[in-house]
Amino acid sequence: MINIGIIGGSGYTAGELLRLLIHHPEATLDFVFSTTNAGKFLYQAHADLIGDTDIKFTDVVNPEVDVLFLCLGHGRSRTFLQEHSFSSKTKVIDLGNDFRLTADQHFQGRDFVYGLPELQKADIQKAQNIANPGCFATAIQLALLPLAKEGILTDAVHVNATTGSTGAGVMPGATTHFSWRDNNFSSYKVFNHQHLGEIHQSIQQLQEKHAESVFFVPNRGNFSKGIYATAYTKYRGTLEEAQQLYAEFYKDAAFTVVSKTPIHLKQVVNTNKCILHLFVQDGMLLVTSVIDNLIKGASGQAIHNMNLMFGLDEKMGLNLKSSGF
Repeated sequence: MINIGIIGGSGYTAGELLRLLIHHPEATLDFVFSTTNAGKFLYQAHADLIGDTDIKFTDVVNPEVDVLFLCLGHGRSRTFLQEHSFSSKTKVIDLGNDFRLTADQHFQGRDFVYGLPELQKADIQKAQNIANPGCFATAIQLALLPLAKEGILTDAVHVNATTGSTGAGVMPGATTHFSWRDNNFSSYKVFNHQHLGEIHQSIQQLQEKHAESVFFVPNRGNFSKGIYATAYTKYRGTLEEAQQLYAEFYKDAAFTVVSKTPIHLKQVVNTNKCILHLFVQDGMLLVTSVIDNLIKGASGQAIHNMNLMFGLDEKMGLNLKSSGF
């Protein structure tokens, strides 16, 4: 069994991670660290876990765990690792943004690998430490990487993507209260979202000389979970050629599927899937990408990475069903 520690266990991302790991056949929870909830049962923060576990939060860590999942706010993973020591054998999977960019991937003797399985599965299998991708970045990269692989991203890309309210985290804020979010829609961080760095980095990994802009408009939706992203760019081929290109790129992907029929968000919510749909008209290619922001965009992808790191079946603990209605 893989002995697991979780840091920052009370948020939405950690809640999804707990739900999945409790039922993972090769995982056992050693501790769930939370300074604000120490001594409380997990189900007191995550009410749906009642009857599934009697584990309590703790403010003490076991430095010898096999895997450490960091579910902290962005920028806090570095601080935590500076303040707490773990065995050199402990694998670290960071769900924040501290180690995603190449310039940040070496820290205190640990080398972090960017953990997008569809991009670099072989490197993840050999990795000791993983920087888990961002949720928007996951949906957008999976929409664009097949084009980069063929070197045909030669014009600007325009992306419009909408995320559910859980993307803002568990702490309430002015734009997350029900009375503000319900029956509402808004954009934020237009052309300047923090996930753009990792998106550009991955595109350039496959298409080294790519220098065109990705114009990204992130939106807040009035639903809880999921990301619905559309990306379009100039394209000189046919729809059939695009479908073949994407099918070839994702032929061995465990969770990314290319659909020939239009897609919607409910197909992926509560699953680790990414579903893509392609449309060509008037020299433009439109790629629609849908994921669950907390699972494929965070905790499910983190467990996928863990499975790869330990030589397990990629889908272990992740055979999840969406809700059709």
